[in-house]
Amino acid sequence: MKLSERMKQRDTADEAPSFGTVSTRAAGAAEAKGVSADPVIQLKRRAQEALIRRMGPALWEPTSSAAQLDAQVVRELSVVLKEEKIPLNDSEREQLVGEIIDQALGYGPIERYLQDPTVSEVMVNGLDGVYIEREGKIEETDGQFFSEAHVLRVIDRIVAPLGRRIDEASPMVDARLPDGSRVNAVIAPLAIDGPQLTIRKFTQRVLTLEDLVRLGTLTSQVGDFLAACVTGRMNILISGGTGTGKTTLLNVLSSMIPANERIVTIEDAAELRLQQRHVIRLESRPANIEGKGEVRARDLLRNALRMRPDRIVVGEVRGAEALDMLQAMNTGHDGSLSTLHANSPRDALARVETMVLMAGFDLPVRAIREQAASAIDLLVHIARGRDGVRRVSRVAAVDGMEGETITLSDIFRFEAEPGSDGGVGGKLRATGVRPKLAERLHEAGVPVPSEMFGDAR
Repeated sequence: MKLSERMKQRDTADEAPSFGTVSTRAAGAAEAKGVSADPVIQLKRRAQEALIRRMGPALWEPTSSAAQLDAQVVRELSVVLKEEKIPLNDSEREQLVGEIIDQALGYGPIERYLQDPTVSEVMVNGLDGVYIEREGKIEETDGQFFSEAHVLRVIDRIVAPLGRRIDEASPMVDARLPDGSRVNAVIAPLAIDGPQLTIRKFTQRVLTLEDLVRLGTLTSQVGDFLAACVTGRMNILISGGTGTGKTTLLNVLSSMIPANERIVTIEDAAELRLQQRHVIRLESRPANIEGKGEVRARDLLRNALRMRPDRIVVGEVRGAEALDMLQAMNTGHDGSLSTLHANSPRDALARVETMVLMAGFDLPVRAIREQAASAIDLLVHIARGRDGVRRVSRVAAVDGMEGETITLSDIFRFEAEPGSDGGVGGKLRATGVRPKLAERLHEAGVPVPSEMFGDAR
């Protein structure tokens, strides 16, 4: 018989445990207040509360090592579970003790997913459940928080060491964990259905171009072309939707910058992991509780121009800094790289135009487009298919202006084909167009063979 079934039988028999069992009626009231009525969840909650009462401040004693604290918690939990008088076999007891330790010392029901290298994103929807992303697909887990207070406690445990705070006065926080993972949390009054927590995990292994080819993100042919464009100091903009792998691709392309060049990276949350030695990493800063001290990406970009950079890598263009980025690209800082959210290369140019207008200058639209056409050499669009695979779907060169329109030439385009297993098949193929920038690459001493642009079909 499962533990949950034995717990239900015990609650039905109205057995009184040694500390605060929630009766069936009380459980209904607790559930109405945002507390789970599941008997196993209730057992974990009671055990955790009893553990906190027994150990008190010792649970957070900084002088205790992790091993000492774990051993002490296990001893105290053995006493607590014995008082509960629930027959547990060895595997059930080990699992229960491990989960309660996660609740008391770690990040609760999301602890195991944060430690799981196959999980790329963890999403907590209040008490409605814990979801994860694995291999590009979202799946619901059996993880569950005790109450909204439990979710808030875990959120505070995550953001407090980062020097950030979250409360009613500041109900939203965006931060970066020491390992580079991105954390976003929203609580009441902004989050109507309870605290919301999203953690985008940061992979500990640095991916290479060969890894992207193996994963199906691009072909070796496209990889060689992009490597040539980075070496030849082309200005490249990577576009795509949320979670499509823009930053991953940017990281891979940035790793191809020659080691003898000085690189300045600008990010809202530092995610790039460049392997070169001569790298200066800059990160924007939000305003403090008094509304002062904010340092925007635009401020960092302006300052970067005074730091004698050979390359400027902007993690993501979000607003008015687009104007400064275009100006930098047009004033001798060739080989710059950046990402932005867009649905296609054409939409990416439209977004750049909109973000330049956000800078507050009354510039003619044609002037903005001319500057963008002169600054940006290559657009790489990446998308995620229904099968969860992230793929480069288009590689387009900016050819210049025709009238009021920026002209683009597709160099490579992904052609989808129905997969034999119901998935998404297809191939990233050359269109047969030889871009104008091929001549510039040749002049820069990075020739690319004409066969690279031939029709692969």
